[in-house]
Amino acid sequence: MLKYTQLSDPELYHLVREELERQEHNIEMIASESTESEEVLELSGCVFANKTTEGYPGARFQAGSQVADKMERLGIQRAKDVFGADHVNLQPYSGSTANYGVYAAVLKPGDTVLGMKLDHGGHLTHGSPSNFTSKFYNFVSYGLNGDTALIDYEELERLAREHRPKLVIAGGSAYPRLIDYERVARAAHFVGGLSMVDMAHVAGLVAAKVIPSPIPHADFVTSSTTKTFCGPRGGMVLCKARHARALDRGVFPGAISSIHLNIMAAKAWCLKNAATPLFKATMEQVVKNAASLAKELTKHGFRVVSGGTDNHIVLLDLRSKKITGKLFQDALEYVGVTINKNMIPNDPEKPSVTSGVRIGTTSVSQRGMKEPEMTDIAGIMNRVAAAPEDKDNLNGCKAEALKMTARFPLYPRGSLD
Repeated sequence: MLKYTQLSDPELYHLVREELERQEHNIEMIASESTESEEVLELSGCVFANKTTEGYPGARFQAGSQVADKMERLGIQRAKDVFGADHVNLQPYSGSTANYGVYAAVLKPGDTVLGMKLDHGGHLTHGSPSNFTSKFYNFVSYGLNGDTALIDYEELERLAREHRPKLVIAGGSAYPRLIDYERVARAAHFVGGLSMVDMAHVAGLVAAKVIPSPIPHADFVTSSTTKTFCGPRGGMVLCKARHARALDRGVFPGAISSIHLNIMAAKAWCLKNAATPLFKATMEQVVKNAASLAKELTKHGFRVVSGGTDNHIVLLDLRSKKITGKLFQDALEYVGVTINKNMIPNDPEKPSVTSGVRIGTTSVSQRGMKEPEMTDIAGIMNRVAAAPEDKDNLNGCKAEALKMTARFPLYPRGSLD
């Protein structure tokens, strides 16, 4: 691994090795993380990184783009095939820039957008005052039902009728349940608006047909290519044919300029991989593991927000354990289990502390862990929650976590040694 960097910059090389060691001996359960394959790592650093180009295949602004055209067309066709989409744009640098591309395509300054509240599971780019888009568009927010912690579709429909948004957004970063994409689209279209689904967190589950797809219902579907898609740090947008021209203009030149062709090559590999039986089996296990973990944590007295999960996310309300999200996150990190503190609906704590945590099962499922390991992980979490500042307790949990990771190598082919 990094044979030339090892010679030219040993200091930096050792930091990369240190990070590999951390990942090897860590139970990764941050819901937005996954493990890139050796192929994705190779392609992310391939010679396409040398090439600068702008525009679209057959209409580039720089010469020498013929091979890049072939690669981009290959990735687009694979995305159409795996998702059943009319039109695909693979150029966005991330899930956020994918969203910005849609905004640039269909919105004007001052237009109203309806999105989910951040502390109810939405995303910064869906209307958070801290995101720059809130300065240009009039965001209105819907939330969750206070009793069920499920999307309050009646509120969404009422707000749509009241504010007549140009765009209605579904999807988020911490929502563990299925979404009624058809109902959201119907609410948008009823008032003459468009619907967008941000499926960044569940794209892999959708590609593997483990959960329902938003493609048949939404005008636009945005995504990152990490998280459950298990790919490089990039983004993509899928849309109906009638929006293709507007979308492409929104992405370039509306939101981005030159293309990260090396990352696009890695996306193309992932889009082929997403159609394989192995990927489908992994995504099926992701969902099984999340459900199993939620069940086991409930047995230990944790409150699982919404009572369970339908995807890869388990959202915990820690108030029953009398600890904060930050304390639990930090204690688990010491043990060798990484999760992230996360706001829960109507959280009384500030975002830097939180009353909850978000847990994901993608990376552990990629390593081959199944339901028995979820039972063990839930046990570790319960012991950590009981005494999060007791070093003897934490050291015992750490030893157990290390035994688990030793049984499930991060890269079993040994290609990064």
